[in-house]
Amino acid sequence: MIIPVRCFTCGTVVGSYWETFAKRTSQGDNAGLVLDELGLTRYCCRRMLLSHVELIDDVLPFG
Repeated sequence: MIIPVRCFTCGTVVGSYWETFAKRTSQGDNAGLVLDELGLTRYCCRRMLLSHVELIDDVLPFG
């Protein structure tokens, strides 16, 4: 639904990177290179951004 603020595994703050990551990947940039440039090197933190699906717009009408 909404990107988690912290990584579930290590506790690193990842929520602040979501807008930059989403914007750059929608422009066609390679997701791995974007994560490297953002400084997210742990695979647990990378997973948080790569596997996130934005569902809030689909769920909001039912609230």
